[in-house]
Amino acid sequence: MSTAYSRAPRSYEKGKKSFEFDAGIYAHESVKQALLRAQHGKCAFCESKFAHISYGDVEHFRPKAGWRQEEDEPLSRPGYYWLAYEWANLFLACTLCNQQFKKNLFPLQTPSRRTRSHKEDVTEEDPLLLDPAVDNPEAFISFREEVPYAVDGNARGETTIRTLGLRREALAEQRRRHLSHVEALRQLIELRTPEASKARKLLQRMQQDSGEYAAMTRAFLR
Repeated sequence: MSTAYSRAPRSYEKGKKSFEFDAGIYAHESVKQALLRAQHGKCAFCESKFAHISYGDVEHFRPKAGWRQEEDEPLSRPGYYWLAYEWANLFLACTLCNQQFKKNLFPLQTPSRRTRSHKEDVTEEDPLLLDPAVDNPEAFISFREEVPYAVDGNARGETTIRTLGLRREALAEQRRRHLSHVEALRQLIELRTPEASKARKLLQRMQQDSGEYAAMTRAFLR
């Protein structure tokens, strides 16, 4: 791909030529299973466990075919074609986060620093979306009960919440149900019931990274 781009960069930039990507490689079952294990069976973005109802999508953090700075902008090409098969650019996401919300969006704080080809260095970019493999999301996003908010109003947290639809009502409903279980366990512990020891262990597991909505659970208990 790098060689093909170097031969006719303008053709790819204008969309006259496009790259073909092999989903049989980046979305191979072995890749999905590896990502599923690394992410504890959770969507990389909303922390929902979905394997019981969906296969999920192998999501390219930096879009492979084309990108948008804003949702209403036309698709700019080429995308980050040289990262199409790079592990560091792959996550497993639920269908909603990937297909309905993120799609080809990849906004930067400084659009002029956009990396346009394999000849440039992506580390020079300043993404507004949080990278789950690099950033600590809890430094940027916290929760008031089930509602996520940007810590100190930071731009990266707010952009990530908005772009990924992390305030969508269907997701909030699942979070509220989860928090009702967390609250019930906390009450069992405070009342020192015979079940308090089991409740404490379960609550500890729910706060670990492997737990569904772990970041929200930790914020709630703080």
